[in-house]
Amino acid sequence: MEYKETSILPRPAYWLNAFLLVLGVGALGAFMFQNSLYTFEWSGVWGYRQKFIDGFIMTIIISLNALVLSIFLGIFFAYGQGSKIILLRFFSRFYVELIRGTPLLVQILIFFYVFANNLGFDNRYIVGTVILALFAGAYVTEIIRAGLQSVGVEQYESAKSLGFSPFQTYRYILFPQALKRILPPLTGQFASIIKDSSLLSIISISEFTMNAQEVNAYTYSTLESYIPLAIGYLALTYPISLFASRLEKRLKD
Repeated sequence: MEYKETSILPRPAYWLNAFLLVLGVGALGAFMFQNSLYTFEWSGVWGYRQKFIDGFIMTIIISLNALVLSIFLGIFFAYGQGSKIILLRFFSRFYVELIRGTPLLVQILIFFYVFANNLGFDNRYIVGTVILALFAGAYVTEIIRAGLQSVGVEQYESAKSLGFSPFQTYRYILFPQALKRILPPLTGQFASIIKDSSLLSIISISEFTMNAQEVNAYTYSTLESYIPLAIGYLALTYPISLFASRLEKRLKD
């Protein structure tokens, strides 16, 4: 069956449907919360609002740094998988399979309490950023590798006939063409990095989730602590997902 894109709704109809959806979901949520046995008390949580803000900012900083580092790792290991050096090729594949095949939570614990401690790295923020970048780098590697492989074989042959070195082939021929294909999934990967950063609370990094847990411990206000957490992550990830979707449509034109 051939896939066909749905027709684009006129702008008034689009916003009307969006409004009705938000109204319906909001009404359902209000009804559920109103009839629950839980009593909300926001005053205690409001007193710790700065802690939420600090955690929110820290999550952005860690995620941005992890994204940049993961892109460098992805480029290196994507190139390594096609390298003529057998050891580098095997190591690159081993890295991707190991990271993608094991839970991030386990990786955080092993890298922090085993590798980082033995190597003398005690700055948990730097270590956490590196761990998150290593995890995301395996997925970025596959995104870049798939993008490069989507370029036709004739492009390789043309570059070779022109006397291009492997570096020049990647730099001037392959990457510019693959960039259109890898930008949308790379943008979406950033949203995943933001959500995955919540697991860094297991090593006591004061990011968004860790600070929400601490506020909950101080105030015994569970939902009041975690509802702002959910809204904060949604505020970070939804614009990125929307941008990735629009970028994908624009690059297809």
